[in-house]
Amino acid sequence: MHPEPTVLAPSADWWRNAVFYQIYIRSFADGNGDGVGDLAGIRSRLPYLADLGVEALWITPFYPSPMADHGYDVADPRDVEPVFGDLADFDALLADAHALGLRMTIDLVPNHSSHDHEWFQAALSAEPGSPERARYIFRDGRGPDGNEPPNNRPSVFGGPAWSRVPDGQWYLHIFAPEQPDLDFTNPEVRQVFLTTLEF
Repeated sequence: MHPEPTVLAPSADWWRNAVFYQIYIRSFADGNGDGVGDLAGIRSRLPYLADLGVEALWITPFYPSPMADHGYDVADPRDVEPVFGDLADFDALLADAHALGLRMTIDLVPNHSSHDHEWFQAALSAEPGSPERARYIFRDGRGPDGNEPPNNRPSVFGGPAWSRVPDGQWYLHIFAPEQPDLDFTNPEVRQVFLTTLEF
């Protein structure tokens, strides 16, 4: 049984002067003894954080992910990576945090998905110009036979921001190749992101 959540006074700019504590979940606290930090571990440390004067938590991604970029390559933004717990563990963490007067923010990743996301897998199986590919930024290459990337944009992690797929097209990834960029000019992408925010 969890305590009833405390209703925190609404204020559009509460965060401006709040004391935040960022938690990288994998290394913060292990709640089940498997050597990996998890939601239960964070929950067990909430009273200590509140005693320190922390007013809000910022939790890095804990969604299902192949972990090519520390969880920022999200395969499903509406679930929890099993090594970190499950949605019930998240609900319990949130309830306990609110009961202690702690606000909680979570790191949402809107720019891209994991290459393991069902949408990207569908895009790879689909043809150029398909609705599946339109969720991402696929382009034809330059040069003879499209052998060169569409432009010379570099990735944040070094090298080109484009990777070629077997049918010859290229997809954009501002970060790692395992993080294909979503196309927010696509109404479906925007609507699904809004649904994720509501979730």
